[in-house]
Amino acid sequence: MSNRRDVECWLTDMDGVLVHENHALPGAAELIQQWRDTGTPFLVLTNNSIFTPRDLAARLRSSGIDVPEESIWTSALATADFCKSQMPGGSAFVIGEAGITTALHEAGFIMTETNPDYVVVGETRNYSFDAITKAIRLINNGARFIATNPDATGPSADGVLPATGAISALITKATGKEPYVVGKPNPMMFRSAMNRIGAHSENTGMIGDRMDTDIVAGIEAGLHTVLVMTGISDQREIDRYPFRPSEVLEGVHELVAPGPVEVEM
Repeated sequence: MSNRRDVECWLTDMDGVLVHENHALPGAAELIQQWRDTGTPFLVLTNNSIFTPRDLAARLRSSGIDVPEESIWTSALATADFCKSQMPGGSAFVIGEAGITTALHEAGFIMTETNPDYVVVGETRNYSFDAITKAIRLINNGARFIATNPDATGPSADGVLPATGAISALITKATGKEPYVVGKPNPMMFRSAMNRIGAHSENTGMIGDRMDTDIVAGIEAGLHTVLVMTGISDQREIDRYPFRPSEVLEGVHELVAPGPVEVEM
């Protein structure tokens, strides 16, 4: 499926596509409103597992983009969905914040430090040596090692911060065990998102700003892929990879239909 006209459902990344440093990018609010007005199924995706969908919906509203919380799919939700599918009613020791703990609670998981089924590492700004030590010991004792996303660093006003991938690497070095990573670029995150909105790969598009996560995962999931240049990608970044997106656009404003949008009855 290589034609945009065949796309009936959309997945889109958030940072670098819809917003940049809490400011709406050109066309973002209009595109979301267009999808809502036409009843187009869509989800806004993010590898950030710190925040709940309600938190992220409020953040987007403050940027002028109205996205219902049920239209946001995070790596925390995808991780909880995966764990529930593997071991319903299981238990987990979690390194992370409200996004992942809330998602696991709502998936029916028990949070425990005693013989958990899983050790789940998510994003947090409060990593502790004690929690990392507990995670290492629990994994050595047989707990399965899961990470919400592979990102090694995250941005801040003062520079990069160590993120989930960096902490996971520390635990891997100490245990010799690699985590199963649910978030992008694992196409499982896209498949769980499509299941959420009843979409199929044959008629779903993915909009992202990163070749190494959004686009490669979209290709592997069989989606129509749209790379926008409002995030970290430039032509040199595109040329580094052996794969290509279905489309390269300057930004999401190019996806906004001109004039009034007619709703098909």
